[in-house]
Amino acid sequence: MAAAGPALARPSRAARPKVVTMLGDSITAGLGLPAAAALPNQLHLALARLGVPNVVRAAGVSGDTTRGGLARVDFSVQTDTDLAIVALGGNDLLQGQDTAGTRANLDAIVRKLQARHIRVLIAGIAAPQAVGGAYARDFNAAFERVAKTHSVPLYPDLIDGVGRRADLKQPDGIHPNAQGVMVIAARLAPIVAKALTAGR
Repeated sequence: MAAAGPALARPSRAARPKVVTMLGDSITAGLGLPAAAALPNQLHLALARLGVPNVVRAAGVSGDTTRGGLARVDFSVQTDTDLAIVALGGNDLLQGQDTAGTRANLDAIVRKLQARHIRVLIAGIAAPQAVGGAYARDFNAAFERVAKTHSVPLYPDLIDGVGRRADLKQPDGIHPNAQGVMVIAARLAPIVAKALTAGR
């Protein structure tokens, strides 16, 4: 009787890519940039370099505020999303909106997402002291309070590393250029990777 041959190895099941949705404004929408250079795609590439199979969906609307994000969160963030990055607040800041309203909107967005069992990461925008010390303090605290209330991770300043560098911005002096987006994605990716695996 012939010896049995080696058992055929079963093909390994590839891990399902994690789905990340970026609910945001013009920075997430990639204003002034081709899609390949915009933040969702660059975050996708940065996560891939960290060994995280992923899909990053753009759900950014230029000019959107936290109030606008709240109005569309249910249909902008699809049900198969593993992690929603809430990257709103920049336009609230530019418009000088009441910080209590910004906080309430962020709170409601997070509640809606958590009710759907979607993990959340809040990406804030750090207000410069030039807008007024008290306002800047209250604005920045809005992100901190919501993150603490709902026990979700906070990335305090989405444009960290870019905000004060003119060479990383488009001519408007506000939006990051392609190089600036790469800086943002590289800094954000490890935080996103950790949020995707926390508690598992």
